[in-house]
Amino acid sequence: MPGTVGRVPTPATPGPGASTGSGAVATVLAHDWAGTPLGPPEGWDVAVRAVVELIAASPMPMALAYGDDLVLLYNAGYGELLGTKHPSALGRPAAEVFAEIWALPGVGAVIERCYRQGVPFLEKESTLPLVRGHSATVEQAVFTRGYSPVRDSVGRIVGVLTVAAETTHVTEQLQSLSEVAAALAGTLTLDDVARVALRYAITTFDPDQASFVVDEGGGGWRMVRRVRGELLDEADERLPPLWRRAPADWSSPVVQAARSGGPSFVRDGQPLRDTAVDRHDQKVRSMAALPLGTSVVRGGLAVGYQIPHTWSPAERALLAASAELIGQAAERARRFETQHGTAQLLQRSMLPEHLPDLPRLRIAARYDPGVDGNAAGGDFYDAFLLPNGALGVVLGDVAGHDVQAAARMGQVRAALRALALADSAPDTVLAGLDRLVSSLGVEAGTHELFVTVVFGVIDAERRELTLASSGHPAPLIRRGDPGGRSHAEYLDVPAGPPLGLGGRPGTVTVPFRPGDTLLLFSDGVVERRRHSLTVGLTTLRDAVAKAGSGDPRALCAVATAAVPGGTEDDVAVLAVEHALKPSRSASMEMPAEPTAPSRVRHWMTGQLTDWQVAESVIGAAVLCTSELTTNALLHAGTAARVEIDLSPERLLVSVADSGTRGTVTRARTDTLSSRGRGLGLIEELSDAWGTDPSVRGSTVWFEIRTRNADAA
Repeated sequence: MPGTVGRVPTPATPGPGASTGSGAVATVLAHDWAGTPLGPPEGWDVAVRAVVELIAASPMPMALAYGDDLVLLYNAGYGELLGTKHPSALGRPAAEVFAEIWALPGVGAVIERCYRQGVPFLEKESTLPLVRGHSATVEQAVFTRGYSPVRDSVGRIVGVLTVAAETTHVTEQLQSLSEVAAALAGTLTLDDVARVALRYAITTFDPDQASFVVDEGGGGWRMVRRVRGELLDEADERLPPLWRRAPADWSSPVVQAARSGGPSFVRDGQPLRDTAVDRHDQKVRSMAALPLGTSVVRGGLAVGYQIPHTWSPAERALLAASAELIGQAAERARRFETQHGTAQLLQRSMLPEHLPDLPRLRIAARYDPGVDGNAAGGDFYDAFLLPNGALGVVLGDVAGHDVQAAARMGQVRAALRALALADSAPDTVLAGLDRLVSSLGVEAGTHELFVTVVFGVIDAERRELTLASSGHPAPLIRRGDPGGRSHAEYLDVPAGPPLGLGGRPGTVTVPFRPGDTLLLFSDGVVERRRHSLTVGLTTLRDAVAKAGSGDPRALCAVATAAVPGGTEDDVAVLAVEHALKPSRSASMEMPAEPTAPSRVRHWMTGQLTDWQVAESVIGAAVLCTSELTTNALLHAGTAARVEIDLSPERLLVSVADSGTRGTVTRARTDTLSSRGRGLGLIEELSDAWGTDPSVRGSTVWFEIRTRNADAA
């Protein structure tokens, strides 16, 4: 019998000493068998009666299909598989009880062949429809089924004995191992590996908590934990995990497993008694801790339960295989992080760490590496004051994604600034750069150096902008008007050839009035596979025109996210806003101490109150800043700098840390948990927010418009 149709509650496990003997037999015999082919129990053949007693006493789901009609007699375990079909299935033909699946391959025909021909049948894995409990949802359950002919005392086949065991859980665990291998293949950092490992451990082994630990490299350990029932939203999944650091001599079972290279299993006890940090650890009674099994990264995976737990050989093997896969991923991640950190530090160290702070010109820039985060790229930007008081702005792209491209980028950027400080005319500067790139090409023995640059000079007093371009995409300017409306247009800059080809670009001078914002960008912002460049340029222009404000930091975030789809190229953006009125700025150095967020809240409230900012803006800004400073302490663990900038249109707040453990990824949060709450609040209370990488660490910022608040 298939034993897989009906509403099946979760089988109860008999307690110690539970009777499965004579009482169970009595229950079966109590049925009215007189009207069935079996007849009254007192007339049963002695061999058949022995089979019935075996079935009734067995803890395994078992059934007897008797006679030509294959009427059913079964035990309690099989009755649980039948669900609502029990007890009415007793004494009824199997084909009638299982009418909906009897004709399926491997069901009715197999049973009838066993009865007619005496051919036993074993199927280690079969999938059949099953409805559990009182749910109306049909799922595909996996069973191991065995059918054997039953003979009477004279050797005639009188029925079929069925043994059915559901193995869905084991099959799901094996499938989950395949799924976690695929998920780990896509991880790049140890943060990624930790997220996948903990999610897999919780869903597969259903522990009360799971933990993942790795060595720090220079001594000490760091561990991250997930507790069952802990609510995680989208923001949590994208945030860097909350690592807990510990000394080199930490005695946690998972660290001991990592040190020794051998697993440990505690069936019942207090495995975390000496290292517990909270009530979750104190409640753990059983724990399995396994090493990752890699020579590059020492680490371990642990699962713990609040009740005694015995690990079967199959479960131990699955845990060991899981730890092996996670260890391989951790090894790749450690290697990637080392290479990635070196390349990105080289890249960012060649970019300006600080941009000019001017009363009427607000400046922001953003650089994002391409898909291959291991490689240093050639995109660059710069902004600097010229001797005549004007502002020089530049954005360029040196072809290539290697250390050589980054080195050439550094040479071009340094040379451009030197040329501009001597003579700031854009065409003269680019002509001098053209000679430099030609010289570099001769020195390298190649004519394949490809460098594009756009250079401009902004004169705030004259309210004008002069630009020249050597093969670079035309800049975009967002123009505002007193009515609050805005539009964006590409500037008609004479198209010169890339540097190194002997060309002399022309220049163009355009108005640059208060309320306007200039946007310089690299081709990685607008170029996408399977889309024309025109589509990318149009999409960028429309996104900038529709932006809520001309604030340069917000426009940089808008520009880098405007064109959908991934890019393999680096992305660089530089924005300069000609402010309607000078802004007011203040900053505070935040120490890496638990009291720091409180200090920042007090300082910020006082500063914004002195500036007569609306109370609604102060409340939202202080709350968001508190969350960002807390996030900086949790994920970077270093001191940070909080900056506030107030203009008539908006309040801009940024928190810059000096950590190197990665940046916060923007996430839309529909539901908020204890950890995702910070980003969720910023999403709800601010008009724009984003995160920018720096030479070391990252800057997270948000913007709140003040014009509407003042009107209210």
